[in-house]
Amino acid sequence: MLGLLLAPAILWLLSLIILPHLDLAILSFRERTAPREYQASFEQYRTFFSEPLYWHIFVRTALMSAIATLLTLLISFPIAWTIAKLLRGRASSLLFVVCLIPFWVSETVRTLGWMILLRESGVLPGLLVKLGVTDMPIELLYRDSTILIGLVYTSLLFMVVPLVSSLESLDNALIEAAYDLGANGWAVLRKIVIPHAAPGITAGCIVVFMLTLGNYLTPNLLGGKNSQWFTEQIYTQFITRFNWEQGAAFGFLLLILSTSMVWVGLRLSGQRFGEVMRRS
Repeated sequence: MLGLLLAPAILWLLSLIILPHLDLAILSFRERTAPREYQASFEQYRTFFSEPLYWHIFVRTALMSAIATLLTLLISFPIAWTIAKLLRGRASSLLFVVCLIPFWVSETVRTLGWMILLRESGVLPGLLVKLGVTDMPIELLYRDSTILIGLVYTSLLFMVVPLVSSLESLDNALIEAAYDLGANGWAVLRKIVIPHAAPGITAGCIVVFMLTLGNYLTPNLLGGKNSQWFTEQIYTQFITRFNWEQGAAFGFLLLILSTSMVWVGLRLSGQRFGEVMRRS
């Protein structure tokens, strides 16, 4: 009976996650020698390590994703604290719904909305001219800061939810006792709040980092041709150059990077993967 109940989940895991990744790995370790003829080779990985452009974009994507994750955490923590501890009843639910509303539309619509706001003929540059801040409309798109804004905006909810889940279980009596014993706000945050919220912080950071690392639409639209995002390189290899072997190698390298970052995050926070996933 248990096996029958687990069969749909096992089938889903096997057919949509395990088998595609195995096929991706096998595809990355072969080289086309002639039409419909292949041989085992490390050539795709040698190409990656020998080409500085690919290395630069790979490292840039990882760093930008880490920065976006950190910014999302810094913005989401006060929001989650307000929802979980400062507001009650309808006010708390209302703030949560406000965070949720942007996700009622697709990521494409949300990203296009940012383009309408930030392009040279858009709303924000025109407003800056009217306020006398700038003499003429300036182009706010196609910058690293614009990409970060888009990534943080599209990932905010995925950080808020696990943080709220963690903070709601924090006993207010612990905070009151700490203040009664003479602790200041920074000490309470560092020794009580953050340790208690660590599983939620870890879960949120893992989810947001993986989402931003694998994001294609937001960097491509807000960053333009100069976005230099690694998923764009994967798309180029698969769709533009029809070099599926090289694209598979790039995709597998991105998978290794995301898995490594998850492992490092768990090790640094001292959390177990099961506990973190329950928080998310």
